[in-house]
Amino acid sequence: MRTIGLIVNPVAGMGGSVGLKGTDGDMYARALALGAEPVSPARTQEFLTHLTCRDAIRLLVAPGPMGADHARAAGLAFEVVGTIEGQPDAGDTRAIARGMLDAGAELIAFAGGDGTARDMADAIGLQVPVVAVPAGVKVYSAVFAYSPRAAAALLDAFIRGADVAEEEVLDIDEDAFRAGRVESRHYDFLLVPGDESLVQAGKESSGAGGTTAAAKREIAAAVIEEMRSQTLYLLGSGTTVKAIADELGVAKTLLGIDAVAGRRLVGSDLNERSILELLDNYQRTVIIVTPLGGNGFIFGRGNKQLTPEILRRVGLDNIVVIANRQKLMQLASLHVDTGDAELDDALAGYIDVIVGRNHIKQMRVQ
Repeated sequence: MRTIGLIVNPVAGMGGSVGLKGTDGDMYARALALGAEPVSPARTQEFLTHLTCRDAIRLLVAPGPMGADHARAAGLAFEVVGTIEGQPDAGDTRAIARGMLDAGAELIAFAGGDGTARDMADAIGLQVPVVAVPAGVKVYSAVFAYSPRAAAALLDAFIRGADVAEEEVLDIDEDAFRAGRVESRHYDFLLVPGDESLVQAGKESSGAGGTTAAAKREIAAAVIEEMRSQTLYLLGSGTTVKAIADELGVAKTLLGIDAVAGRRLVGSDLNERSILELLDNYQRTVIIVTPLGGNGFIFGRGNKQLTPEILRRVGLDNIVVIANRQKLMQLASLHVDTGDAELDDALAGYIDVIVGRNHIKQMRVQ
């Protein structure tokens, strides 16, 4: 029997669909006011459901919504470590993680985002490895599994004796992020079971990968040539997509979702609700996205406003992926983690990526 800990950040990811850039500080209250629903419970359940090593682990969990509730719902036997009072916070995460070490945890699984990863680094450092279930709005650190299912496979691999490796935890500047810029720096390392097929790479800065202004303009021109006046275009985040807005002469939020129709801006920094309202006004909608530098995500990192409901309404045939050639050369494949396993499976396979005028490259999505 291996002793495994489980800690869940119950508010992680709630800002995504409503267009906020996280749930830190007063952002949690704003997310609730905007109608945000909890994200981490479903992500945790998917992780626990796909574990095949249930009979080989002694499970330690945080109390209530930070762990015990989810283990109970999954039909797992468990022991509770620590206590929480009121709304759980980062201090609870750190204290419970240390308590799990004292109780003999050999690995701690956690569900959250980059902030939770930093809390875990503060609490346990390199004493034991972690399995990080992606559940936050900001999930850029190199410690996270590609999806909850991948996290389950990663824990199974650890139980079977997989080696561990140090991976980087990033510190994302919260104020810059809310202002539309990803400014990251090295924060610390965590140990992670060493399976590169299951763990994402860290986020590169927008300047990494050699994406030139000329390449972006060529891609933008190729997309604009195909635009139709009666079609709604949802422009995803990133500098490559922003080049389309620049060529059209309209404003673009770098880390937000914006809408263009008739070559005019019809929506800026949209959340799920406002996107759904726009869809009612157009017979056809096209989503334009670019892979996230470093790990190749086209959905599920940095554009959580594009929820499964929106993707299904728009239709998978109406998704356009654009990228600079050099960025694609650094990616073995593209990735999706929409929060809907059936939709992720439907998106898997091969997709054409526009890399210039009359030039496409086929990439595998997994």
